[in-house]
Amino acid sequence: MSDSGSNKNSQHEPEKFGSLNFKVDPDFKKEFKGYAVSQGMTMVELLKEGFALSKKQRELP
Repeated sequence: MSDSGSNKNSQHEPEKFGSLNFKVDPDFKKEFKGYAVSQGMTMVELLKEGFALSKKQRELP
């Protein structure tokens, strides 16, 4: 039996991703997750977008 690469666990190779582990207030988590869902994006996508916007704003003279 050959491996066709369709295994869900093989979609993201572990060596290409790292973990961010931090705690947030439960109300913040609920609001953050709800906003991400309402925008049709994942929490990771929202975090990346927010980080990019923050970096861009802070780099302004």
